Amino acid sequence: MEQIRFLLGTIFILAGLFVFGIATLGLFRFRYVLNRVHVAAKCDSLASLLVCVGLMFYAGNLGSILKLLLVVILIWLSNPVASHLVCKIEVETNKEIEKECEVER
Repeated sequence: MEQIRFLLGTIFILAGLFVFGIATLGLFRFRYVLNRVHVAAKCDSLASLLVCVGLMFYAGNLGSILKLLLVVILIWLSNPVASHLVCKIEVETNKEIEKECEVER
């Protein structure tokens, strides 16, 4: 039973690292700031969830699992808000945003 728990934890952590790698590739591949923020926001939220779930499998006590669950909840609440604010400021301050992408104001 202990080996299965560690195997599942390793699988989740590796999946999270894979998603982080895809996000990094997307940051370098996309040209526009709004696309980069979109990739970073979505992939970071998913990757953080996967890594924290993997760490929950490694954690031995309920207190650590609840703390990791709190971290996941805070990331899933704050990451979309922060990404939205960064995009909103980019749209408001970049005068050439219409040349780069379609923006509805």
